[in-house]
Amino acid sequence: MSRGSAKTYTGLDPMTARPCRLGDRTSGWYFGLVALILFWAAPARAEALVADLTNHLIAITTGFTGASVVLFGAIDGPGDVAVVVKGPEREMTVRRKSRIAGIWVNSQEVIFANVPSFYFVAASRPLEDIVSPATAAFYRLGVANLELKPEGLTPSHAVDEFVTALVRTQQRARLFPSSVSKVNFIGERLFRTMIEFPSNVPTGTYLVQVFLVRDKDVVGGQTTPLVVSKVGIDADVFGFAGRQPALYGAIAVLTAIVAGWLASLPFRSA
Repeated sequence: MSRGSAKTYTGLDPMTARPCRLGDRTSGWYFGLVALILFWAAPARAEALVADLTNHLIAITTGFTGASVVLFGAIDGPGDVAVVVKGPEREMTVRRKSRIAGIWVNSQEVIFANVPSFYFVAASRPLEDIVSPATAAFYRLGVANLELKPEGLTPSHAVDEFVTALVRTQQRARLFPSSVSKVNFIGERLFRTMIEFPSNVPTGTYLVQVFLVRDKDVVGGQTTPLVVSKVGIDADVFGFAGRQPALYGAIAVLTAIVAGWLASLPFRSA
């Protein structure tokens, strides 16, 4: 769904976002300095955790090959940090194929109405070491704790099979993680992690949740929005197709006919 080079904007300074480019160029002390400024600039009743993103917009243009954003911050004392990024929820249908009379056909389908279009999780240590199962389930920490509920009546054993197939499909598309990413600490209070977005990342408003964990429980947190949006001619075409689908379809068919006719001219001349 994304097609183009990503431009991320920090203030007025545009910067091309490629996997880990900003993190490669910027040393740890820079993020530490910014995190300290954020932490000490907080009100007198300073929060236990402060965090921010290097970019709050991923702009999708022609030739988009993916993007990366650095999340960084600081905590007020010893503890662990967990990060969750969720894209807008959408409906997805998972179908099972069966062979009938030698032909593969769709024999069963299950519709899930609340699937995150993108999901990312990172932690300073393995999740099972820093949070209890109940806490992980409550805050949806980890793919296994996503609440993927099917519509209609489906036997529980069948639901598990379809959920597994759904997760596997999202992982192949790089929209769900295969493992938990790492939150790296710089010293005892400053932390950072890299969030990678594939070229097919869906558009919409994403929620970046940062949790401070102590004694296997969440004691503080912060939620920051991140927007993924088409810009330029791609956005114009996409918007036109949504507003005028019939006219867009007619133009597409006419364009294909004209292109085919032009391609045949050299052979007619011969």
